[in-house]
Amino acid sequence: MGSRRTIRIGSRGSRLAVIQSTQVRDILRQQNPGINVEIQVIKTTGDKILDTPLSKIGDKGLFTKEIEKELLAGTIDLAVHSMKDMPTELPHGCVIGAITARIDPRDVFISRNGKALADLQEGDIVATGSLRRKAQLLGYRPGLEIIDIRGNVQSRLKKMREDPRIEGTLLALSGLERLGMRDTATEIIPESIIIPAVGQASLAVEIRRDDHDIAEIVRALDDRDARDAVLCERAFLTALGGGCQVPIAGLARVAGDAINFTGLVASLDGGTIFRESASGSRSRHAEIGSSVAETLMKMGGRKILDAIYGSAT
Repeated sequence: MGSRRTIRIGSRGSRLAVIQSTQVRDILRQQNPGINVEIQVIKTTGDKILDTPLSKIGDKGLFTKEIEKELLAGTIDLAVHSMKDMPTELPHGCVIGAITARIDPRDVFISRNGKALADLQEGDIVATGSLRRKAQLLGYRPGLEIIDIRGNVQSRLKKMREDPRIEGTLLALSGLERLGMRDTATEIIPESIIIPAVGQASLAVEIRRDDHDIAEIVRALDDRDARDAVLCERAFLTALGGGCQVPIAGLARVAGDAINFTGLVASLDGGTIFRESASGSRSRHAEIGSSVAETLMKMGGRKILDAIYGSAT
């Protein structure tokens, strides 16, 4: 550790982001007695612009770039992000030093009146800012009306409760668990209905590439199962060139020496959904993710993505 006596963690300011950074801080304090670990809150573009859908703002580092700027400037020593917010390409000089153990990656439905997804009627309104969730939900229940909603977990739930038109909303179970709000969920949505976002339910610990002291310290936070699964998913996302502007989903699960991955590409209206799975040795995780992307492109995913990217330019 050399002469460094304080480690500074960069974090977004939402309650969930601070809880996630606090979990990392507490582990680092426990493993490095005598070292002071502090959290520094940094506001990101995604936190400042709350009245516009993410897909309209552009998605390259909406929730990470301001924090990465402070990391590269040396104002902070590491950053804690939700893994699903991480662009596939990091700024020059930054690397992911650790991927934390993953909790339940599935999405949940939160209903105003305790209804399950299967109980919703044609024309019922569900609020979500995620094109991934919207497309898969419409694929499952084509008659629903989907409206956009942004903000942190608490503000989204408040908006839903204050608007009598909204029947429910979709969130990540992992966020609710970390906030101690798991009981808020009406229903955990199976992967057969909605596949989670790439990296969902794991944390990324980002560091400077040349900071070997911090690299050594954060290595203890790294979980091999989560790393192989998430890197499989990110290889899939990289091969598709996707982000917030397109309905792409992917989930890898590790079992022993094997890994199973399911990926999805959908049209914005959920009318066309391509889904593909592949399994193999976990040592081939990146190759498996890329191969599923290639298969989906051949199935018709390329046409969908070209149409979406074309309309976005």
